[in-house]
Amino acid sequence: MEKLKMHTPDMTQDNIARIRDLFPSCVMETKDAQGNIKLAVDFDQLRQELSNQIIDGPQERYHLNWPGKREALLTANAPIAKTLRPARDESVDFDTTKNLFIEGDNLEALKLLQETYLGKIKMIYIDPPYNTGNDFIYEDDFAEDTTEFLRRSNQKDEAGNRLITNTDANGRFHSDWLSMFYTRVKLARSFLKDDGFLFVSVDDVEVANARKVCDEIFGEGNFLECLIWKKKYGGGAKTKYYVGLHEYILCYCKEKSCIENIEIPYGEENRKYYKYTDEKVNVRGPYRLQPLNTNSNDLRENLIFAIEIDGEEIWPESQWQWSRERVKKALDDKEIVVSATNEKKSVNFKQYLRDEDGEERKAKPFSIIEDIYTQHGTKEIKDLFGNGKTFSFPKPSSLLLEIQKIFVENDYIVMDFFAGSSSTADAVMQLNAKDAGNRKFIMVQIPEACDQKSEAYKTGFKNISDLSKERIRRAGKKILEGVCHEGWSKDIGFRVLKIDTSNMADIYYVPDAVKQSDLLKSVENIKQGRNDPEDLLFQVLLDWGVDLALPIRKEKIQGKNVFFVDENALVACFDTGVNEDLVKELAGRKPLRVVFRDNGFESDAVKINVDQIFKQLSPGTEVKSI
Repeated sequence: MEKLKMHTPDMTQDNIARIRDLFPSCVMETKDAQGNIKLAVDFDQLRQELSNQIIDGPQERYHLNWPGKREALLTANAPIAKTLRPARDESVDFDTTKNLFIEGDNLEALKLLQETYLGKIKMIYIDPPYNTGNDFIYEDDFAEDTTEFLRRSNQKDEAGNRLITNTDANGRFHSDWLSMFYTRVKLARSFLKDDGFLFVSVDDVEVANARKVCDEIFGEGNFLECLIWKKKYGGGAKTKYYVGLHEYILCYCKEKSCIENIEIPYGEENRKYYKYTDEKVNVRGPYRLQPLNTNSNDLRENLIFAIEIDGEEIWPESQWQWSRERVKKALDDKEIVVSATNEKKSVNFKQYLRDEDGEERKAKPFSIIEDIYTQHGTKEIKDLFGNGKTFSFPKPSSLLLEIQKIFVENDYIVMDFFAGSSSTADAVMQLNAKDAGNRKFIMVQIPEACDQKSEAYKTGFKNISDLSKERIRRAGKKILEGVCHEGWSKDIGFRVLKIDTSNMADIYYVPDAVKQSDLLKSVENIKQGRNDPEDLLFQVLLDWGVDLALPIRKEKIQGKNVFFVDENALVACFDTGVNEDLVKELAGRKPLRVVFRDNGFESDAVKINVDQIFKQLSPGTEVKSI
């Protein structure tokens, strides 16, 4: 029995709990004077979180460390002055689709998207590049020069002579991979809803490190499972030791207290065990027999009693699963079955496929995923492109379908910022077509150049992101050709947005750096060549944190081009020569937000009056300019 505290609350521990909510990696385990484990703040780590430069932290503690970790943290927190530029010609149903494809480095993408999608993503699945002991495409600012690393880590002497010959397994490659992985997962956590999930595909080279990184970022308590995916049929591999047949999928949740019991619908593999029928078949369907006896170490007296059947008392081997009252009801309902084997009687109960309300039973998902193989992913690519070698090692969309079985709802956002062949997007569209769901996807893929010797390059794809987009286009058409739920919106589109430098000139960010002699050149704060109004619109959407997948409509009002995002969520006019009549008409539509070009008004008087006009006609509107 718990005792009353009999003292005022421990405000220190409460404050530590608040810090843990904001910065999970800054709270560690430590011992008090009595040797009891308690939580404490890692002030070195907290200082780094709140600093824009690298700080020293010599304190030893239990955590994963590697060369470049502090630089990785600094990089994760550092701001960038970039934007997303729309590419209508590469998109499908640009104006109406709810899906996004972001082309560019995923670290930059996560930084650009974090304000807009903070706490809004239900599921993040990533399949980061596996560590093969070679350099990989994600070269962040903190990645250090190979020669410098080898010298500093005593693998080369000052003259450049290598001291260690095993280059495939040296620490630099682990350090680079960990820094790449750490920054992106750290940012990814903030995107998840409180009941959101992160799934990470990883092989045995980095699975231990990946789990430690996720433990640090999410907290060990939010680890759910290390799924094992049996990806190969087996046999045939030339290996000196074991035949590797599996990979891992780490599963974490944002906050375990917000997660309900995970159950999935019964598949055909489970239904086959329900082979008996009785008079309740029309209501509860077939049943299977389950032992009423349970072998538990936690013996309870109220579960140990005799059951009288046909005048004979039967005692449990250990104890029954049910109480006397529940057993009596089952006997009255003829749900108890006694069978004899070798003069030993066993008591079973009927477990029906459906409950009393007719709803089908559910089951716990297994930690091992079988009957889905890499060959299925290759076949999908072959069916879509005519050649299974167009993309190397694509994840089967069925693997992503299997993962999403745990979600009861069908209206959520899925993000994959290592999109690859966009198997995730394919799976989302398939699920929606099946149950008329409203799932949306956000794919992010860097335009990594295809090897000129590869089938993808020979087919005409110069980079991976182009191949990824084409896979979504073809998969969407194929899905529409099949059987689709009549209530589905048939959204197989995606809005392509490409990461680029900011649309704003340097003067916009550092006005104090302008010399008096340069003032005439600095009247325009928009970068030369960036006058496309849609470019400006999407930078405004990012800055304001407005959903980038909202429908966009353009209308000509009083000779000016005006954008309406989700009708009145945001109204934007970037034309010049805006007068009071146009301002009043826009204010009359009472938008939530409105934005103009700073030098877009026909006179200073109009610019000064804009705020007053909106205060009179639409006081709830936020008014801004660029």
